[in-house]
Amino acid sequence: MEMPITLTQVQDARRNIASVALRTPLVRCNADSSPNLYLKLENLQPIGSFKIRGAANVMARMPRGQLTRGVLTASAGNMAQGVAFCARRIGVSATIIAPETAPATKIRAVERMGGRVIKVPFAEWWRTFETRSYPGIDATFIHAFDDPDVMAGNGTIALELLEDLPDLEAVVIPWGGGGLACGIAAVLRELAPTVRIYAAEIETAAPLAASLAAGEPRPVEYQPSFVDGIGSKMVFPGMFESARKLLDGSLVVTLVEAAHAMKVAAERNRIIIEGAAACAVAAGLSGRAGSGKIVAIVSGGNIDLEKFAQLVN
Repeated sequence: MEMPITLTQVQDARRNIASVALRTPLVRCNADSSPNLYLKLENLQPIGSFKIRGAANVMARMPRGQLTRGVLTASAGNMAQGVAFCARRIGVSATIIAPETAPATKIRAVERMGGRVIKVPFAEWWRTFETRSYPGIDATFIHAFDDPDVMAGNGTIALELLEDLPDLEAVVIPWGGGGLACGIAAVLRELAPTVRIYAAEIETAAPLAASLAAGEPRPVEYQPSFVDGIGSKMVFPGMFESARKLLDGSLVVTLVEAAHAMKVAAERNRIIIEGAAACAVAAGLSGRAGSGKIVAIVSGGNIDLEKFAQLVN
């Protein structure tokens, strides 16, 4: 099977990001109904999201000449924070193209880190992923998911999982653009090929499930919700091919299940998780990932606290 990234790239990425990203803990979820569910707490990263791993690796590998032009990315919030955080560390400018639906909490965080945010309609934002540029901005584009250096940074999570829980049997990973799921899956298929690997999607925007069922990328209707870190109208063709080879399927959860997972994580583990992360936890709690030791990747915790309180209550 041809992998989107190699194990060597991931091992190199681990060294590249060591001074920036945390080695996050893996804890047992304290839900009585799922005693073998574990949580990989990427919400504890300096920016509250796993995105710091990919951003740090791609910028560590970027020639200085490209960096001095400044960096540009398209993001609803978490990759924006990862890029802005790393850009500030090395003293270069960061511009973020964000959808109009991006949560104010994430936008304010980017601006606190010195990033410049340009809000655009969803269709224009999505087009930025395809063109890898934005009119009038001469900066080096960093793709949030369709980039081998970003995926290698994300893949370092799998190395930590195998060290902390070598007998894990399944992993559930939020599916946004696919860079997290495919990065982790590429490592697991190399080092632990029997592990079951599932994407987790939300019912209001689940293009991967529709595409896997059709055998080719299929567009779906996108409905904005509190699950703002994942979900889109379409799967990129290249990411679909990787997902079809690497994943065992996509588990689609409801908004009610996602909100319940946020409440379980808060009540039982005293952690705040955002909607995207809650999809993975919800899928793990549902039992649809099978039996045995299951890990849900808690991809982030960046959510407005008032919105969080409303949802868990």
